Amino acid sequence: MIEERALVTSCKGDLAQIETLRTTACGHCQSSSACGTSLLSRFFGYRKISVSALNPIDARPGDEVVVGVRESLLMRASLLFYLLPILLLIFFAGLGQWITQHFSLVAAEPAAVVAGLLGLSIGLRVARRNALLMHNEKRNQAVILRQANPFKIEVRQ
Repeated sequence: MIEERALVTSCKGDLAQIETLRTTACGHCQSSSACGTSLLSRFFGYRKISVSALNPIDARPGDEVVVGVRESLLMRASLLFYLLPILLLIFFAGLGQWITQHFSLVAAEPAAVVAGLLGLSIGLRVARRNALLMHNEKRNQAVILRQANPFKIEVRQ
């Protein structure tokens, strides 16, 4: 299970709306000051992400919790969102090239580019449709595992 800390912002039924910061692994190694990827992550900054998660521990708004996602779900989503569009782009570009050569058409390269973009578009649409289907299944949702800070200390000024 892949875990991340999050803040509960609201609750509705057995679901809780959680908010977490989008971070990268960059910036934690010794080369971060000279690395281009680390520079890009600092430039674009950290953004808050708000998602819904199953709430079996009955967390309340304001609670800091640990949220988990299954590794298999992350692997399947990565393959779907990254690999499928690229494979369809390459396949359709090759198909466009083959069709123009097979029928002795003059402009083989523009046809390959257009066909590749069509394949990429199809791949992205399929990925989006499957993401919407996957989102509605309870087994694919994030789960609040436990409280991150079970002992709250209030500081008064």
